[in-house]
Amino acid sequence: MDITIRPARADEAGMLAAIEAECFPAAEAASGEEIARRLRTFPENFLVAEADGVPAGFINGGTTDRPYLPDALYHDTSLHCPDGAWQTVFGLNVLPQYRRRGIAARLVEDFLALACKRGKLGVILTCKEHMIPYYERCGFVRYGVADSSHGGAKWYDMRKVFRKE
Repeated sequence: MDITIRPARADEAGMLAAIEAECFPAAEAASGEEIARRLRTFPENFLVAEADGVPAGFINGGTTDRPYLPDALYHDTSLHCPDGAWQTVFGLNVLPQYRRRGIAARLVEDFLALACKRGKLGVILTCKEHMIPYYERCGFVRYGVADSSHGGAKWYDMRKVFRKE
């Protein structure tokens, strides 16, 4: 299987929203409108994975000046700081039929490299407890329970720091 990671295109919001809807419970998935708004606001922060030319997943997130990810950032694109010191991950999505093939790892790796190239201090995300070991293998460190009620789930703060302020 040939895996390609590329920037998302402006006309892909619907496809990305469909992938998000398949990868997250309804209470946690960004709506089509939210994906479209994010894609208009920070298109540079969307990477798409293709498997043999077919979209198989994507990663996205805004940027902020603080090393934590409050729920408001998910829904209010006006809080996005284009020159923010920290890259966030709002979602890492890989369709079920493409999982366990290294696609998520490639998305994370390329997203981290992009954030580092842009001079960010690091990358922050929140995840559920069962995903902590995965993100730790990607170099993230757990910082405790997140102050998040997104989708009614319990989330954990994770950070990958490139350099100190």
